[in-house]
Order: sequence, then C-alpha cells, then structure tokens
Amino acid sequence: MNQYIELENRFGAHNYKPLPLVLSRAKGCHVWDTDGNRYLDMMSAYSAVSHGHAHPRILKVVQKQAAQLSVVSRAFYSDNLGAFLQKACEVTGMERALPMNSGAEAVETSLKAARKWAYQVKGVAPDKAEIISCHGNFHGRTLAVLTMSTEEQYRADYGPFLPGFRNIEFGDADALRSAIRPNTAAFIVEPIQGEGGIIIPPDGYLAECAEICRQQNILLIFDEIQTGLGRTGQLLACDHDDVRPDGLILGKALGGGLYPISLFLSRSEIMDCFKPGDHGSTFGGNALAAAIGLEALTVIEEEELVENSRRMGEHFINGLRGINSSLISDIRGKGLFIGVEIDPAKATARSVCEQLMKHGVLSKETHETVVRFAPPLIISKEDIDQALDAIETTLSELTG
Repeated sequence: MNQYIELENRFGAHNYKPLPLVLSRAKGCHVWDTDGNRYLDMMSAYSAVSHGHAHPRILKVVQKQAAQLSVVSRAFYSDNLGAFLQKACEVTGMERALPMNSGAEAVETSLKAARKWAYQVKGVAPDKAEIISCHGNFHGRTLAVLTMSTEEQYRADYGPFLPGFRNIEFGDADALRSAIRPNTAAFIVEPIQGEGGIIIPPDGYLAECAEICRQQNILLIFDEIQTGLGRTGQLLACDHDDVRPDGLILGKALGGGLYPISLFLSRSEIMDCFKPGDHGSTFGGNALAAAIGLEALTVIEEEELVENSRRMGEHFINGLRGINSSLISDIRGKGLFIGVEIDPAKATARSVCEQLMKHGVLSKETHETVVRFAPPLIISKEDIDQALDAIETTLSELTG
C-alpha cells in the first residue's frame, strides 16, 4: 500500500473512501500525484475550486493580507470586511450579509435567522416554528441539517434529531403549497440538488415557490453553496428562473479554492432579528477571509467565469450526449454542473470513476449511480475535449 495512504488510514478516521491516488501539486485545472502523473480535475472540490487551483490573483491577495492582518475575531472591526460584504450584497442583490466559515455553518445561520424572524416578526408561538425542506437534499452534516436529510446513511446512529422540520418532494410546487401551516417559518431548497445526483427541477419551479412563499408569508431560502457563483452558467442558479430569495447561502467558491468562507445573505428585516451576542463565529469574517472573498468575487466578474461556465457547459453536455454507450441512462446539467447517470445493471459509478482515473481524469460518484462533472470554471474547450475522449474510452472499456 502507498505509504501516504497507509499513514492516513492508520491515524485518520475512516469517514471517507477516496480514490486510490495521492495528490501533491495543483495548478489551474490540473493536479499531479506523488509519482508525477498529471490529471484533469473534473471535481474542483465540489465547486470550492471554481477559480482553478492556485489562482495567481487570489494567491497574491492571500500572501499580502496574511502578512498584514489575518484573525483578530469580530471583537474588533477590520478595514476590509465591510468592502467584502458590500461586494457580496451588490452582486447578489441582497441587503445584508453574515459571514461564517463552512457551508454547513451558513445553513445553520439561515435556520436560526428563519426561526428568529418567525417569532419576532411573523408572530409564531415560542418553540413552534417549522422549516420545510426537500427529499434528497444535502445542506451539510450538522445535527440540525441531518434532521432535514432523507439519506439514511447520513442519519444513522445520530439521533435524536431536532423537532420543527418537515420534508416534501423536490420539484413539486403543489407539495410546498400543501405543506405550509400557520407555524411555517421558511422553505429551504437547493435550486439544483447536487449530492442528490444533479437533479434539476422543472422550469419555473423556483418562481412558483417564490410566489407561494410570498402569498403565505414564509421565507424562501436558497442554498447555493454548490450551485452559486457561476457554477450553472448564471451567477446564481436561481437566476435561471429570475428569482431573488429572502435568504441566500453561499460558500465553497467564495473562498477561491484556498480558504473556507461562507455567507448567509438576506433582507435587513430578517438580519435585524440578530442582536449582539445572538450569533457568532471566532473565524467568521476575519480579515484574511474578507480579502480572499472580495478578490474571489472580483475575479469571477473580471475574468467572465460565469460566461465561460455557460459556454463550456453547453459544449460539454453536447459532447456527452454524442457518446453512444449503453452504460449511460441519463445526462443532466446546467453550466458546468453535470451528472451522468450510469445504468446500475451494467456498471457502478465508482467503477467509471476508477477507470477514468487511469485515463487522467478525476471525478467522483454520488449516490452510487451518478458520475459528477464540475470542473473549475476556467476550463478550456481543449480540456473538455480531452475529458470527453477519456469518458468515451472508459465507457467502451467497461462495456467490453
């Protein structure tokens, strides 16, 4: 066994099952293993590396800011947090932003905000607020988030779970309408379900949900941790339906592939429910994070990564649909957020990923039947064509 894998297995918890290779270097859309072999990264760390590995502009900001001021906690003001929050609000059309670190923390923040709003503004009786979420969702791994999950493995042996959560079918606006009760505070939903297998709802679904939420006086919260910041060929996935939510959750790409940064963004009316001491984070909104987040947003704009995602995504999906293989049962995607469904009677998604690795392309399965492709948004047509050749070769080899 590889010495690095052996060491990790010996001293680490076995809560992951990585592909059997050890990476040691990365640049742009490529990574290298310890033997010097180069691979095309078609995962980009679940969208966290949307800018590509070691983006020079973001690296420069990291080096400059880390040498100047990094972490002092929110016990004090810093000279760049305001500019970061202003930029985030301006590009998303939201009014206020609350910075955290991980995506799951931002989801927790949104749930706390929704409950506070329900009690302080809507007038829900104490401890009676309800949150509606969707079957097949993935919002993180905390206990409150797992309460919303319908994936049995994610929930096994972690109970008891929190009260006040209910699930409905994803993509069914009528199900939302029927599920709302007087104590309902919010509906939280991914515009496209990522871990669920790149599941895309019907056109107009988000807009219909927004109208229902307005009519029923409940908050609409979009979890765009994976889908946001250009991944789907629009800055936000909800832009495809021309919808602005009451609450928006961003993460992953916000850190430029170098640092964990997340945000919960919302209207002032909702944010004003938080008073000093109600919520916080030692690292959330630190000066280094603010500098990186601001540059990450600026690079997305100035280097036109959203447009590249749209164009390259169309090219990639068209290329995938041109592959004639009995292993493929479906192809779904928007922008560079693509899932290829593998017929489980003929192969596993894991076997496809393992074989792809041998041809220099890295991806990862989700739910055992879907191979996910979500490369850095800087990817070129030449790199996509290389990936398409590898995919076609791999599927041919697996069909014998």
